Formats: sequence, C-alpha cells, structure tokens
Amino acid sequence: MRLPHLLFSLSVGLSMIGAAQAETIRVAVGTQDTTINCATGGLLIRELDLLKKYLPRKGKYKDAVYDIQWKNFTSGAPLTNEMVAGKLDFGAMADFPGSLNGVAFKKAGKRSLFISVLSGSVKGSGNGIVVPTESSAQSLADLKGKTISVPFASTAHGMLLRAVKAQGWDPEKDVQIISQAPEVAGSALQSNKVDAHADFVPFAELFPARGFARKIFDGSQADTPTFHGLLVDADYAEKYPEIVVAYLKAAIEANRLVAAEPEKYSELIAKVSGIEAPVIYLFHGPLGLQTRDFSWKPEYRKDVATSVETLKLLKRADTDLDLDAFIVDKYIRQAFAESGLDYSAQLANYSPSPLKAKDATTGAPISDLKRVAQIWLKGEPLVRHYASPEAALKALLSFEKAGKSTGAVYAQDRNTGIKLLADQAWFVANGPEELNAFLLKSDAEAWAQSHGGEVKDFAGAKAALQSARAANR
Repeated sequence: MRLPHLLFSLSVGLSMIGAAQAETIRVAVGTQDTTINCATGGLLIRELDLLKKYLPRKGKYKDAVYDIQWKNFTSGAPLTNEMVAGKLDFGAMADFPGSLNGVAFKKAGKRSLFISVLSGSVKGSGNGIVVPTESSAQSLADLKGKTISVPFASTAHGMLLRAVKAQGWDPEKDVQIISQAPEVAGSALQSNKVDAHADFVPFAELFPARGFARKIFDGSQADTPTFHGLLVDADYAEKYPEIVVAYLKAAIEANRLVAAEPEKYSELIAKVSGIEAPVIYLFHGPLGLQTRDFSWKPEYRKDVATSVETLKLLKRADTDLDLDAFIVDKYIRQAFAESGLDYSAQLANYSPSPLKAKDATTGAPISDLKRVAQIWLKGEPLVRHYASPEAALKALLSFEKAGKSTGAVYAQDRNTGIKLLADQAWFVANGPEELNAFLLKSDAEAWAQSHGGEVKDFAGAKAALQSARAANR
C-alpha cells in the first residue's frame, strides 16, 4: 500500500476510534415550573435553551455529546425519589424538601449537594396563610380551634408550625393541621372544607388573585428565612464539576434577563406554568416578595439546619446531615467568577430587587419605596410606577373611566415593605390625599390609631378618592 493511502487509512481509523470513544454525558434536570421562584434554575433555562451556551467543549469535553433531559414536578418529594434512583442529576426545590433530599440520599448510601440558592426571603415572605374570601378571620389569632391544611413536610409546613408556636398554641390541641396539596386546597377553600390553608410560592398570592381566598398571614411575620435552590448528585458533581458550573452560569444569565425585563419574562413563565403573569411579577418584579439571590447567606444556611430539626420532630427525617458537607458553595462561587460577578459583594447584599423608576403621572423620581404602588394594565407590556398608593388609585380611576382593564394593582406594606396585591390590602386614608397600605387589618387599625385616619378596604379607598375628586371640581 502506498504511503499516502496508508496515512489516509490510518487517519480515518483514528477518527472512527475517536468517534466511538466520544462520551455521551447526560444532564438530567428536575424542575418545578409552578413553583415560580425556581424559574431561573429550571423553566427559563429550558425554554430559552441557555444550557447549551455554557456546557464545556474543551479538554475532556472536547468530543462530548450532551443528552439534556428535563422533567417537571409539582413538588420536591417525587423529584427527590428520581434523583436518588439515579434518573436525575439536578433538582430545584425548597429548603425543607431539599433537606429531605439530603436525608434520602444518605439513607441510600449516597450524597447530594445543595449548591445554590435561587430565590428566597431572609424574613420569610413567599410562604403564607389564606382563608376563604368570606371568612371572618383577619389574622392567625382568629384560627384557634380551626382546621388548617398545608402540604406536609413542605417549607410552608415549617412556617405554620413556627407561627402556631408563636401564638402560644399546642399544634396538637389548639388547631387541627391536616395534609393537603395546593391543587386540592384550592377547591377545599372554595367549598369551605377547610378554615385556612398554608402554602409556599405562589399559592398564598395566587389563590387571592383568583378571587376565592384572602391572605391573612405572610411568612415574614414568623421572621424565619425561606428559599428555593438547586441540588445535584454529589457523584455527578465530582465527575463533572465543569458541567455543574455551566448549569449555574446558565441560571445566572436567566436571572440577568428577568432583572432587565421582569414583565416580559413574567409573561413567558406564565405561558409555561399556567400561573398568571401579575402574580409572577409580584415575586420577580422590583421590590418583589422574594429576592433572586444565588448566594449562601448565613440565614439560608441556618434555615437548612432548622428544617432538618423540624423534619425530625415531624418524624419525616430520622438522621442528621453534615451541613458543611451538604451545603457547598464552591460551584456557585466559580460560576460567579466566570460570569464576571463578585460573590462576596452579593453575599453582603440584602437589598430587594431594585426599583429605579419615575412616577408615571408626574415624571418625578420615586424615592420612598414603602409608598410605591404600581399598575399593570391588560395589554400593556410594562408596569406603570407611582410614588404613592393615592397616586396609583387616582390613575386607576381614570383608566377605569376610559374603559381600560387592569391586570393588577400593587402596593407596598407601609410597615414591612412587602409587596401586596392592592385589591387584597387594607388602607388608612389620612384625609382625601394620602393612603397607606397594609396586609393586615389590625396593622391598618394600629396605624390609624397612632397617626389618624380611617381604615378602608380597596373599594373604600377608591371611593374616598373619587368623592374627594368630585368635591374638588
């Protein structure tokens, strides 16, 4: 055989061997699409095809073939089952299910790693308690002796137990706590089969937005952190650390996109998840109920420890976890560095998603963030911002007069700063030209007592402004 032909044959043979040896690497991810604060760690990465952009292609990955798989779940428990069974490599879930994930892996003689926070609240917003719309209950104190449903072993279950304890109640005697998934709780609330329901993101806001429930307790009142984050099989992470970092870089890009255009991506998440865009904006928009924060703040680490202890008390976990080995921040630190971000700066940053806006009526910059209000008109791509609740409701009256439909009106709680659906809020009217919003009627009454004014619901606040406008004509 001539030398050129020999070299050609050798080259072809070597390429065939290389092709045969090219590794097919699975990247199997479990998402929770309806748990909308997981969106930057699942739904958006999938829908925007961001993962392919960051998967490694050099070194040992030069000839790798990636088999990217996605599977959606409505809760963390079945997702964990499939991770432990080796069917999934990554999973997104809350603090309590995440802790159960670590326990389940340990029982199976394996390990999982909690590698990043996605979204949360160091104060506890996101979890909440709702009652049927016509219920007389205005606060948790009104639920003594009542039946409260909650998804057992969820982050909302932990919140409920802490809130009951703070009331000085015995959870075995003073209330009846029953297990109920959110998809069942909706109909139970509508048929008055339960007195109240405690749940995680987004159901304490979604049910009121759909008109059959009222929120009477926000998780921040329990002052206990809550979050959702990402987990990975430890063996997978040790074998493919560059893929773990790549996945987190894709999540970081998803976060950047949401921060830049929250309305646009709220609409996309809504289209996929079935959760209404205005509810998604309540969480992901500026000053939202939760903050997208990928850093392992001390409060979130402590939350994992608390969840493990609570799960043991509930007899849902019978073993401890080595939290220093379970919570691993080296991958997210590397992802931050490769994305040109300062992890240490984010770790020290406790600010909510920022709002830099001008009043839609006056054009003046908005500075008092506890007085901010917003309107999202149906059919409009952007939310309108206002410096005060009275400014927003005056604008709303004009929009309604013009026949424009409203998707949502938002206000910030005057005491806590948490974001509210304004039509579910209580207002204190200090004269015809000032309104302050509150989640709880008792807080509104206390404000009126110390600052003067009248307590009104949303309709009453609108009527007061309308009367004042008519009197000034």
